[in-house]
Amino acid sequence: MLIAVRMRRHPMLGGVTTSSTMAPATGADLAEITRSDSSLRRFLHGLPGVDQVGADARAASLGTRSIKTTAKETAIDLAIRMVDLTTLEGQDTHGKVRALAAKAMRPDPSDPTCPPAAAVCVYPDLVATAREVLGDSGVKVAAVATAFPSGRAALDIKIADTRDAVEAGADEIDMVIDRGAFLSGRYLGVFEEIVAIREACARPDGQSAHLKVIFETGELQTYDNVRRASWLAMMAGAHFIKTSTGKVQPAATLPVTLIMLEAVRDFRELTGQMIGVKPAGGIRTSKDAIKYLVMVNEVAGADWLDPGWFRFGASTLLNDLLMQRTKMRTGRYSGPDYFTLD
Repeated sequence: MLIAVRMRRHPMLGGVTTSSTMAPATGADLAEITRSDSSLRRFLHGLPGVDQVGADARAASLGTRSIKTTAKETAIDLAIRMVDLTTLEGQDTHGKVRALAAKAMRPDPSDPTCPPAAAVCVYPDLVATAREVLGDSGVKVAAVATAFPSGRAALDIKIADTRDAVEAGADEIDMVIDRGAFLSGRYLGVFEEIVAIREACARPDGQSAHLKVIFETGELQTYDNVRRASWLAMMAGAHFIKTSTGKVQPAATLPVTLIMLEAVRDFRELTGQMIGVKPAGGIRTSKDAIKYLVMVNEVAGADWLDPGWFRFGASTLLNDLLMQRTKMRTGRYSGPDYFTLD
């Protein structure tokens, strides 16, 4: 079907490859795979199985790597630039979102060299408030949509939810897949829903909000399902694949993120397209963030060490990064209440 990439099992082919060059997958190739539920199921279940023991062991090994001094300072600043500063609570107010947006632009008001966060992530009804504060600062407005966090709503409601957020000024949409449909094998329905939401991200000016597709990996049950969901979302047009809503445990884990990073790496080898990755939920410390950055570099490659291609979905991580940054700059730890609470 396609020319192969390396002397290894290639996930698009389901067989051992023999060539050192690759012809990118075409739209016709992907259309053939997604033409029916049965063909999509054959493809997804034909992907190489994940060695769970091996994935856990490699993630644990990468998690023991340490970096020092200047490299650590660079990593902390990069992690700050990758944070989607998030508030997704029923008690969220316009005042809280304004404060969060101001913090995203100037995480440490006492230090103008501190970089801004990547985005502020809110519910759709608070997008306009975040947009008003952020303006053209470069910090993005991200909105959760499509019946977050359950994903259980009719498609027309999900599309309306997405369009409302985009019209209010969202730069990015974080959608959730219907896990019930995915786990029952209705893959084509999930695929078509992602395609529809991607289309709903379009703006009148011809631009489009970026689409992050959330799997809720804590409900997918197996690493094989994480790999299948990754390929399904990428083929449907996701700009990012994201682990979790933060509402279900376990949320982001190193092994799950490793599998998703392998998927985006292999997808680029096959298609030439880069897809971003966003672990979200449970990442709270600088030490945790650096483990993820090491994994990104080792598994996907240095191209993904950029806020355009890797994000952290977090509410408390930013404060710990700021505390560690201050310690490295001044030699003293600031108390946890030195920075604003999120």
